[in-house]
Amino acid sequence: MNKLKLQDIEKISLETNQEFAKYKKMLMVCTGTACVSSHGFDILNKFTEVIKEKGLDKEYLAIGTGCNGFCAVGPICVVQPEGIFYQKLKIENIEEIVEKHLIGNEPVEKFMHKDPVSGAINPKMKDISFFTKQELIALRNKGLISPENIKHYIARNGYKGLKIILDANNPDQVIKDVIASGIRGRGGGGFPTGIKWESAKNYAVANSEEIYIVCNADEGDPGAYMDRSIIETDPHSVIEGMIIGAFATGSKEGYIYIRKEYPLALERLKIALSQAREYGFLGEKILSTDFSFDIHIHRGAGAFVCGESSALMVSMSGHAGEPRAKYVRSAEKGFRDKPTILNNVETWANIPVIIEKGFEWFASIGSGDVSKNPWNGSSGTKVFSLVGDIRNTGLVEVPMGITLREIIEDIGGGVPSGHKFKAVQSGGPSGGCIPADLLDMPVDFDSLSKAGAMMGSGGMIVMDEKTCMVDVARYFIDFLMDESCGKCTAGREGLFALHNILTRICEGNGKEGDIQALEDLSETIIDASLCQLGASAPNPVLSTIKYFRDEYEEHIRDKKCRAGVCKPLIKYEINKNCIGCTACAKVCPVNAIEGEVKKAHIIHADICIKCGACVEACKFDAVEVK
Repeated sequence: MNKLKLQDIEKISLETNQEFAKYKKMLMVCTGTACVSSHGFDILNKFTEVIKEKGLDKEYLAIGTGCNGFCAVGPICVVQPEGIFYQKLKIENIEEIVEKHLIGNEPVEKFMHKDPVSGAINPKMKDISFFTKQELIALRNKGLISPENIKHYIARNGYKGLKIILDANNPDQVIKDVIASGIRGRGGGGFPTGIKWESAKNYAVANSEEIYIVCNADEGDPGAYMDRSIIETDPHSVIEGMIIGAFATGSKEGYIYIRKEYPLALERLKIALSQAREYGFLGEKILSTDFSFDIHIHRGAGAFVCGESSALMVSMSGHAGEPRAKYVRSAEKGFRDKPTILNNVETWANIPVIIEKGFEWFASIGSGDVSKNPWNGSSGTKVFSLVGDIRNTGLVEVPMGITLREIIEDIGGGVPSGHKFKAVQSGGPSGGCIPADLLDMPVDFDSLSKAGAMMGSGGMIVMDEKTCMVDVARYFIDFLMDESCGKCTAGREGLFALHNILTRICEGNGKEGDIQALEDLSETIIDASLCQLGASAPNPVLSTIKYFRDEYEEHIRDKKCRAGVCKPLIKYEINKNCIGCTACAKVCPVNAIEGEVKKAHIIHADICIKCGACVEACKFDAVEVK
């Protein structure tokens, strides 16, 4: 096709929306990774097949969208425009939905969402508590467009921000607007985005250097999938953001560094880039102007350390991903030793909306006053992956300043099975654990940092009282130790030493002075690490000691694990609730349980391997972990 001109964007938007209006209903089927793993593509194909078989294809259309967000209840289909929400669908359900809902105009209640606490049926997506407190900017198009159709994106004001800046033709004003919006990097560091752009541009101009635009899609935190989902759901939002950044700073070349474990995101990204070039949004003389810019893909090999900015750029150059000292700034000497602007997926996805709706609008959302200084607060929204001991797992986007309680109890539905909330780990493996008495704390950059955690890229892991906080610290240090590049002594040897002490404590061999040793060692690692990944690595240890010191002391002095997790410190016993049903004995893999039918059983501690199978099998709470 002939490449577009600026005036063609509104025309495509109008024509696409007119095309949508021809259909009575559109069935938006989630085809993000979580739903795809539960046969989301098969659900989509079945809807399309049944609709066509019944001669309804001119009235109804099934569209595969990206991640809907509510991963706990997939596969999902939302029937628009009324917003009827169907969950946990199976292939055999599709014909009934078409017959009753599309033909009979009677939505099928049994496939709708049922509130896990109240038991109330919520027919519409807007009534489900998981969605009610969310505010969408980066995820503005989730569940509403096909990520593989550029016209769908344009119909939702896509590339309008690009049109605005090209019409105005004032790159410096774009940077000023981004600074005034107060947006800070969503990848973990929280550095003001506009100031980063301005710094890199000034250096490039002063030294007659070319400048690179890079998107960090190397998301390696356990339990985190925000960036992956944004690319799977709305890749053009990221592409448009990068194009706007390139125009503002004078860049001609950009890269998206995406990890190898994201095949679906990579596929959709390739399709989106191809379409953007075809339509004239990328390449030479974009939209018939004098502005030229293109984006390339670089696949990461899956190293966690390559999420760190300097390690990422070294990796892009074909070398082992190792960070360098921070006095060498990427804004001056980044990729190929040229000025480089690196922002993560979520940050880039926010940029088009800031331009489209204005920096004042964005700055009005969130906490703090960023009107004079972007460091003064946390504007906009943040995307979190909410996982762990929580009823509603999934992807959420909330305004900065919302409390942890609102996220965990109102959106997440609280801790299931009658258990109590104990802590939430925020900020990835280098983040900190926040206890129950801080649940009313606002979620923003400064509040999290003050509490000993951090925003990070947006992983949020909820833990109940069955979680051992010493074991949690050991788990994250174990992960970070394995993922350390080993370049500096603090990261290589310091994490190894932390892990050894924590392991010793969990095995019942802790000794007086171990807590102080952990604290001293952590401070040394923070001071001596080459990169910020190393400097933040002790956070799980320091935060758990700060808020759960009594658990460390119990492990060391009393040789006790109150959560019943550390096997050398626990034993299994059968109490008076036992009715002799033999369920526990039947599942014991080592025959450690003895007893007659309808008589109390006993566990032979010398044989028991503490696997926990008996606890799961018992329906009478007769097996205790002591």
